[in-house]
Amino acid sequence: MTRPKKRRPVAPERQRLKALLAGESRAIKLASYMTAFSALLWLPQAAFVAGVFARLLTGAGGVTVLTGVIAFLGFAVLRLLLNYLAEGLLFRAGQNIVTRTRQEILAREANSLGTSPLGGPGALAALAGEKLDAVLPYITRYAPAQTRVMTVPFAILAIAFWQSWAVGLVFVIAGPLIPVFMALVGYAAKEASERQMQEIGSLGDLLVDRLAALSDIRLLGAAPRLIERFEQAADDLRDRTMAVLRIAFLSSTVLELFAALGVAMVAVWVGFSLLGELSWGAWGGGITPWGGIFLLLLAPDYFQPLRDLSAAWHDKAAALAVAGELDAWQAHEAETLMGTGDKVSPLAGPAHIRTSGLSVTRGSRVIAYPDAEIPPGARVALSGPSGSGKTTLLRLLAGLERPSRGTVEVAEQELSDDTADAWRARLGWMPQAPMFLGRSLRHNIAFGAPLSAELISDAALKQVLAALPKGELTVLGETGGGLSGGEARRVMLARALAARPDVVLADEPTADLDHETADRVTEALLALADRGATLIVATHDTRLIAKMDQVIEIAPEGERAHG
Repeated sequence: MTRPKKRRPVAPERQRLKALLAGESRAIKLASYMTAFSALLWLPQAAFVAGVFARLLTGAGGVTVLTGVIAFLGFAVLRLLLNYLAEGLLFRAGQNIVTRTRQEILAREANSLGTSPLGGPGALAALAGEKLDAVLPYITRYAPAQTRVMTVPFAILAIAFWQSWAVGLVFVIAGPLIPVFMALVGYAAKEASERQMQEIGSLGDLLVDRLAALSDIRLLGAAPRLIERFEQAADDLRDRTMAVLRIAFLSSTVLELFAALGVAMVAVWVGFSLLGELSWGAWGGGITPWGGIFLLLLAPDYFQPLRDLSAAWHDKAAALAVAGELDAWQAHEAETLMGTGDKVSPLAGPAHIRTSGLSVTRGSRVIAYPDAEIPPGARVALSGPSGSGKTTLLRLLAGLERPSRGTVEVAEQELSDDTADAWRARLGWMPQAPMFLGRSLRHNIAFGAPLSAELISDAALKQVLAALPKGELTVLGETGGGLSGGEARRVMLARALAARPDVVLADEPTADLDHETADRVTEALLALADRGATLIVATHDTRLIAKMDQVIEIAPEGERAHG
């Protein structure tokens, strides 16, 4: 009883590349077959050309010049048409694949809460941008070249043996050596392309990271060191790119050497056979002028598909490197926020919040929360030591994070993917670390609408606006350049108030503020609660906690919490 042969496992990047092309596989195959058929049309073209020259050399009957020219041009037009249609199909298929994959990356990362296995946002942007474009040459060049290699040389080899066993033997010896050397070079090309893609991602990460801290870099006078770091990174990328190009040129050189030797050997044999110096190598005697010219015309095209494949070999290596990164990204199970983030109508019903059996797992640590019930209009403080999970609870109540166990009910409905977007439409969010758009203050607070006097008063923004050079039209940086910590908090408060929310979630709204500024922020939050909004704050501020109706204690790990 024979044991079944074990199949060799397919590399993950090859599986990912195959899956990537699956949606457009029919179009790619059709276009590749069209290019192969176009290449095969050179056979009748070469036959007519050989017939014309044989007639001119011998004067015997054969193909007339006019017939040969008309036939040659007719096949040439057909080949051009096939290649034009095939290139269009391949380009559209490649664009569809790149666009679809890019949209998939953006859609997933827009709702992702974790970090990417590829690195920071710069590496992810490089993958979605320039790296994905490396798949296009694979589709438009390598895929059709691979199809031609599997069809055209065998057709020419069969015709060569029909005319001359010597020429067929030359093709059989010279042809297979090329793929062997290309495979050896290919292993090095794959590793070099992977290193190049990693360097592109690292450079993207470096750029994004330094741009975010550009103001600090200028203030600290660290610009020369930053320029030196960028020069070093650019040199590293250049070295990786040159390594890929060296391998590409090496594979082309090897192919050209064997192709040139093969064509030269065919030319020598045909020449000496037609001169009568050689009487072997053809079936049934010497070769005819038509047969000799025909074989000379076919010899370069026997190697041409291999040339095309060699030229596109590094395209395959680059595509596999990108597919490997895509596979690592796809395999990483990142946490996602609830819902889709789309703009929807607010969730109907009273803003009643209830939690039951809620817990979150962080590696080996489990954060368990007490069951709580928060009626509409309540003022609630989340209290506990740093790191106990207060911010996480706020995120759970907003649907920005998923619980490991338990449920959150809002407006008499379970908070889920179906209700999260509508629930967030009723929320005001005030994070501990203010973040801004690179737009005007007005745009950061009210998305471009003029700020009302009531909003300016409620958020205590009058002094902030007076201190800014262009008032509410002053453009802010992503970190709120030009604003102090207290001013940035008040802007975040104004943003929360501008939406007139039913529930305000504030994370350490008075942290790191002086008493006067903290009192202003507290008064603004309490004024919002006086108008009927539910106020939930995570805080260490005992003065703020004392003004709340309800306190939910978040206990350290291993202790029992209560509300």
